[in-house]
Amino acid sequence: MLSLNELWFLLIAVLFTGFFFLEGFDFGIGMSTGILAKTDNERRLLINSIGPFWDGNEVWLLTAGGAMFAAFPNWYATLFSGFYTPLVLLLLALIGRGVAFEYRGKVQKESWKKTWDILIFTGSLLPPLLLGVVFSDLIQGLPIDQAMEMKASFFGDIVNVYSVVGGLTMVMLCLVHGLLFATLRVSGDLHDRARKMARNLMVPLAVLVVAFLTLTYFNTNVFEVRGGILAAVIVVMIAALALAAMFSGKKRDGWAFGMTGVVIAATIAFFFIGLFPNVMISSIDTAFNLTITNAASGHYSLKVMTIVALSLLPFVLGYQIWSYFVFHKRVNEKHLEY
Repeated sequence: MLSLNELWFLLIAVLFTGFFFLEGFDFGIGMSTGILAKTDNERRLLINSIGPFWDGNEVWLLTAGGAMFAAFPNWYATLFSGFYTPLVLLLLALIGRGVAFEYRGKVQKESWKKTWDILIFTGSLLPPLLLGVVFSDLIQGLPIDQAMEMKASFFGDIVNVYSVVGGLTMVMLCLVHGLLFATLRVSGDLHDRARKMARNLMVPLAVLVVAFLTLTYFNTNVFEVRGGILAAVIVVMIAALALAAMFSGKKRDGWAFGMTGVVIAATIAFFFIGLFPNVMISSIDTAFNLTITNAASGHYSLKVMTIVALSLLPFVLGYQIWSYFVFHKRVNEKHLEY
């Protein structure tokens, strides 16, 4: 039976999985406005395709951060203070993207729209890149001392070859995921080009995945601890990626989108399984690792949180499922409002 510490570690992993699955296609759509759309109407169609969802999807990240703060305050403190620069950049990117969605159509002027379009693109590219860097650093190890303080250099400890490859892999995965989501939400030539671009990016995505897994093998010790289960996760990851390419080639867009979702879930599972029972790994001394035990809140706090979470979670999930049901139809130019 799971302890409360293990349960909340699992719940945080689930929250990040939900975030990357749902907000992942939002990021992909945002990036595709800059590389797929050819006209202003096509950009607006892509933005409208995620219009009812993107702000709700971001709640998964906020909830994950809140759960981390309440369940593992030492993890939260070390992580957010040590990664202050990349996490501030992440916050600014999300704010800029949200503002751009709301203000882009307020003025019918080309220079105005182009400014917001740049913010939408960069605000969609930076978050998966930065979060990929952070997660990669977590399993690679960071200079954390006995006082649970992380004193990492930006270039070297945080930004290095391994973490950059991890970040680029996450960006490419979100882009392909978003393009496949577009095939479910738009029609006509834009739909066909989204599917074609997604298929063309499958090979670069596979190369990045293999490169990341190879670097993980040589730069971390996660395979020494849980090599068997991580190998199974990798098999699922590769198989789902191959199936996504096959389904996309056969024009079965829903199945292709589902398979990239499986790849995302397997990727997040890979990170958290590689970490467990640690939440942050010290490169100074493994005795300084932050674990689900020494980083956690007290038993009473975890118990109260569990009761509250289990009481409210069905309502939150029900609302979000309902919103996707209500807005499930494709968008087209008739839905564009001036």
